Amino acid sequence: MSSLRDVAEQAQVAVSTASAALNGTRPVAAATKRRIEQAAAELGYRPNLLARGLQSKRTRILALLFPAPHSGFGLTEMQFATSAAEAASELGYHLLLSPESAEPIEELRHITGLGLVDGVLLMEVRLDDERPEFLSQAGVPFSMIGRTREPGSIDYADIDFAETAREAVAHVAGLGHRELAFFNLSADAYAGAYGPAIRAGEEFAAAAHAAGIGYVDGFRPGSAEEGRAAFERLIAEHPEVTALAVMDDHAAVGVIAGVAARGWRIPDDLTLMLVLSSAQVAQMFHPKLTTLEPPSAELGRLGARMLIDRLQGDGPPQQRLVPCLLVAGDSSAPPRQRSGS
Repeated sequence: MSSLRDVAEQAQVAVSTASAALNGTRPVAAATKRRIEQAAAELGYRPNLLARGLQSKRTRILALLFPAPHSGFGLTEMQFATSAAEAASELGYHLLLSPESAEPIEELRHITGLGLVDGVLLMEVRLDDERPEFLSQAGVPFSMIGRTREPGSIDYADIDFAETAREAVAHVAGLGHRELAFFNLSADAYAGAYGPAIRAGEEFAAAAHAAGIGYVDGFRPGSAEEGRAAFERLIAEHPEVTALAVMDDHAAVGVIAGVAARGWRIPDDLTLMLVLSSAQVAQMFHPKLTTLEPPSAELGRLGARMLIDRLQGDGPPQQRLVPCLLVAGDSSAPPRQRSGS
């Protein structure tokens, strides 16, 4: 493996000059820097990030922390992470993915205490999340994909749930539906004040009220079995419902099974929408479901860039809301008189 000394010898400069050019610790003449970089490329030299950090007090490594979802790290989560990593790489940073343990504060204390990361990007944020307070008190730069109940001056990029709900309600109301039901995330996610679960529930209710259509909620299925049971209870108690929005993909599987068991068809007897699911996931259902696709890639990039901006200066907080994109599938249609009602 080539060393920094090998690079310096090939470029015919001092080792200190080669180090400064590759690590950015002091200015180096443009022609000299190009010669050093060419030598490094030819020799396959890669700077030692830890050594660079000890010299400059910066490692250019960021940590992306996320509580591992119970259902696994799915496509949407991967889009957040890969987009954040790409944005960091474009700006000369490396992104370290770190799933949290059952003790997130201890995990943070360990990672930041090692001195190997310049900042932290938080995902899966709860309304009363304890991690931002810990990082603020520890003086560790951070940003969030998501937001707490009162984010104050914290940098964050999050879904615009109000605009997303308005578009969803306008979609079903435009088709002629007058009664909409909403299945939120699991009871555990809701009880844990997971931001998307609380905000989506509040905003869907507000949007339906503003549009003057009937609205039913209070259902929180987190599995296919729970989704089917919730659907059967919904129709038994509210047979007037003709459109349903579901946040959990697994619960949607159960809803579709319940629809089939009644001899109904989607969308003839029920318009069904996914909420916060990618168009790729929606295509896996039969029929292809209408979905409110989260701006995962954009939020991942925004979160990473906000953190790097924070590391490079003390500007005003950056706070962005981005709505989901409604992708119409084959599960939306005007309501009609159901058979077997």
